[in-house]
Amino acid sequence: MLTLLSKAAWKFICLQNYIPPQSLTLSCPVCRQTSILPEKGVAALQNNFFITNLMEVLQRDPECSPPEACSVLESVSAAAACQPLSCPNHEGKVMEFYCESCETAMCLECTEGEHREHVTVPLRDVLEQQKAALKTQLDAIRNRLPQLRAAIELVGEISKQLTDRKNEAVTEISSTFEELERALHLRKTTLITDLENICCTKQKVLQAQLSSLLQGKDNIQSCSSFTEQALSHGSATEVLLVQKQMGERVSALARHTYPEQPHENGHLDCQVETEGLRRSIQNLGVLITTGAIGHTSVATGEGLRHTLVGQHTTVTVTTKDKDSELVKTGNAALRAEIMSVDGAVTTETEVVDNKNGTYEVGYTMRSEGEFSFSLLLYDQPVRGSPFRLRAVKPSDVLQSPDDVKRRVKSPSGTGGHIRQKAVRRPSSMYSTTKKKENPIEDELIYRVGTRGRDKAEFTNLQGISTSSNGRIVVADSNNQCIQVFSNDGAFKLRFGVRGRSPGQLQRPTGVTVDMNGDIIVADYDNRWVSIFSSDGKFKSKIGAGRLMGPKGVAVDRNGHIITVDNKACCVFIFQANGKLVTKFGARGTSDRQFTEKSGTNISLEPKLSKSGPAFSPHFVAINNKNEIVVTDFHNHSVKVYSADGEFLFKFGSHGEGNGQFNAPTGVAVDANGNIIVADWGNSRIQVFDSSGSFLSYINTTADPLYGPQGLSLTSDGHVAVADSGNHCFKVYRYLQ
Repeated sequence: MLTLLSKAAWKFICLQNYIPPQSLTLSCPVCRQTSILPEKGVAALQNNFFITNLMEVLQRDPECSPPEACSVLESVSAAAACQPLSCPNHEGKVMEFYCESCETAMCLECTEGEHREHVTVPLRDVLEQQKAALKTQLDAIRNRLPQLRAAIELVGEISKQLTDRKNEAVTEISSTFEELERALHLRKTTLITDLENICCTKQKVLQAQLSSLLQGKDNIQSCSSFTEQALSHGSATEVLLVQKQMGERVSALARHTYPEQPHENGHLDCQVETEGLRRSIQNLGVLITTGAIGHTSVATGEGLRHTLVGQHTTVTVTTKDKDSELVKTGNAALRAEIMSVDGAVTTETEVVDNKNGTYEVGYTMRSEGEFSFSLLLYDQPVRGSPFRLRAVKPSDVLQSPDDVKRRVKSPSGTGGHIRQKAVRRPSSMYSTTKKKENPIEDELIYRVGTRGRDKAEFTNLQGISTSSNGRIVVADSNNQCIQVFSNDGAFKLRFGVRGRSPGQLQRPTGVTVDMNGDIIVADYDNRWVSIFSSDGKFKSKIGAGRLMGPKGVAVDRNGHIITVDNKACCVFIFQANGKLVTKFGARGTSDRQFTEKSGTNISLEPKLSKSGPAFSPHFVAINNKNEIVVTDFHNHSVKVYSADGEFLFKFGSHGEGNGQFNAPTGVAVDANGNIIVADWGNSRIQVFDSSGSFLSYINTTADPLYGPQGLSLTSDGHVAVADSGNHCFKVYRYLQ
């Protein structure tokens, strides 16, 4: 023990050699914790009085030391009993006082010296207090030990499961490929055997033909040789004697037919199509895993808390990894359990994997009451799970006044009217005074505006845009002006004068901010697009004489100004100087056209008025591929085109379900390519992935929307929406 203490003391003594002279910090050689050194360096560090005095006890004269059989603890006790701690700064002085300012013990001379202006008290007076405080702190950290042990056990179990599954996968991979190797070897043997058989058969035919040809050649050569010899060297008598036989032989050979044409061919190839097989082998086997974990993944939907008996209900689970980043692949092990208060599973659930990191969990309650709704991802609860679910009979739900159908003004700005269904979501359907427990239910950050004509007041605001320098720009349509706010909702400026001259506004609808900070405004009734500086000074106008009713406007990555002409049912692409690049679209129902009115939805059938019908294409956004995303109001869909106007795809249909629309208006695209759409007639906002697959809703129950129009994403990653029916704009968090 003495050796250990000597080593410990040696470490403290050698700190001056351990730390570079210019260093301002100290990294402890034992625990590696970094601390800031005093101004005078290592020499000014406080001594460890416990170690110092313990060493003094152990180094005393053997006669004063406790017997060797005693433990070190006994030595310390003896030191505490008969050897008061001495002051390191004043040799021989006992430390009897405590400086509350410096939190250190000292002797009487210290209180009269460097600590003379500090509050000092007798050491014994603070001893129990300090011991109690330390004990409280000690108890607090000890109370964390069970949690840490449980976490260690859980993580260790998951690590073991991962290792076991890896070993099982290795075994399966090895077994599969060994079987494939056997199959390949068998096929190789079969091909070689068949090759030998075919070759042998062909060779028999060719050898028989060769034999016949060789025999014929030998016969002709023999006959020719004999006849020539007889003619050259035989006597007249000999020639006459063999003439008859030789003549017959030669005639016979001349008449004989030989198989001079091949009876077989030499064609024998082996065609092994390996390209497809190689591709198959390269893609053979798929390793399925995700980075999804429970405590960062979230569930959304009113079905987490409330449902009607007998009504099929779904909620959406969006999976995330440890950094709260979206997981964009499927195959996660998600299960749902709905249990009664006594712990019995009461309802079957179904989980649909959307293969994009989101899942739809569906269920139908058969009885009313209170239930526990658990969502478990890899057997770990998603954020907020278990949820308290209440099921009620449909007859027990009172109709909200907000559910009553009403006629509202069309957002097209043309003066037409349509009948809008469900203009407010029935947030009061299940009244409760308790604070919502689901941490993602209330996603509203703030709202700005009321009905009026002053600053931060609006009348039918429509377009909304944001800038990279943290500004929110709003087109205040009926007040004929543009208002600008900071990202936190603080009013900055207002500009615009009603009129039909350049620089004046006559029903501004769409608005966007270009890369230079200029504010670009679609002026519906003036039939042009105006460009203002960031401080509201008029610069130029474009599209005059071409546009009939510009509604939405956006700027692509090439600096082109994309304008949706609501009346002409087409999209114009201009250069910044106003030169027309191209346009596409027309009235109609094809993919490259925009419908003037809906023939499939009576509630949206427009009434003809003096201003004419309500037209279809509304707002536009540009995605990270420079593609053009347009909302087709009366077709209840969103259409995506290439940068030069070629149709790519569309999504959406009429309805109130996930991914359906009742007249979509505003649209925006986030950094991940997700498409956010304002569902005007359903008074909600939906989020889709880049291919148009439904992901989730942006929860607006805390302050319901009423006919949302323009959408934009703030520089800090939130959604700003023009809530036209409530004459304000709102900023929400959403799942990214």
